[in-house]
Amino acid sequence: MKIVVCIKQVPDTKGGVKFKPDGTLDRAAMLAIMNPDDKAGLEAALRIKDEDPENTEVTVLTMGLPKADDVLREAIAMGADKGLLITDRVLGGADTWATSSTIAGALKNMEYDLIITGRQAIDGDTAQVGPQIAEHLQLPVISYAEEIKVDRDAKTVKVKRQYDDRYHILTAKLPCLVTALAELAEPRYMTPGGIFDAYDNQDLVTVWGRDKLDVEDKNIGKAGSPTVIAKASDKVAKGKGETVTPDSPAAAVDYIVGKLEEQHVI
Repeated sequence: MKIVVCIKQVPDTKGGVKFKPDGTLDRAAMLAIMNPDDKAGLEAALRIKDEDPENTEVTVLTMGLPKADDVLREAIAMGADKGLLITDRVLGGADTWATSSTIAGALKNMEYDLIITGRQAIDGDTAQVGPQIAEHLQLPVISYAEEIKVDRDAKTVKVKRQYDDRYHILTAKLPCLVTALAELAEPRYMTPGGIFDAYDNQDLVTVWGRDKLDVEDKNIGKAGSPTVIAKASDKVAKGKGETVTPDSPAAAVDYIVGKLEEQHVI
């Protein structure tokens, strides 16, 4: 079974964010981490591999700057078999449409049974790339996965999907794309041996440029991105919010609990 996990190197917001004059993120100037939803999806893939390691291959794929090699090596140190880095100057400035088109253009030249992506990236929060990849590849998609189980004999995937204050159980034929929530799985740590293997064997990560992608020029990079950024800022204005004055401490508790119940927090 071949599983491809799409991961993204995102800015570590604890270190602050920086923008270029055109409004896009200056990724080269910021500290970076593996996107949390993607990392949970990777863990889900590795757990599937644990069930039958001899017959399962996990490939991690990312699109980004050359330094995105770091998150691929991290994923390999966690247990993935190999990585693919898609990087080229002409791909810079891509929005969700151009990003999904580019990644789908790479996947068209790969073998896969299951594709796992994160629900969304913390730098964009759009939740669009995963479903768009599925649309480009004409694959069924199940989003907001809390649990993923594969039936190798039936060639199906069963997913527990988050839905408001309940969940769905959906089954789809493979190949299929699933988008994962961060709550899906607690990611494992890198192992010392895995770290040495990931960095000593440079051949574990393959680099593809524009020439390896099955995608039209009009759908890549900033030129192929229909999204227009009107303004970007690292300072987010907050609304005034709601002010209440309960009659007693007990009334205040009841009010807060009621609000939490409305939002399905409790």
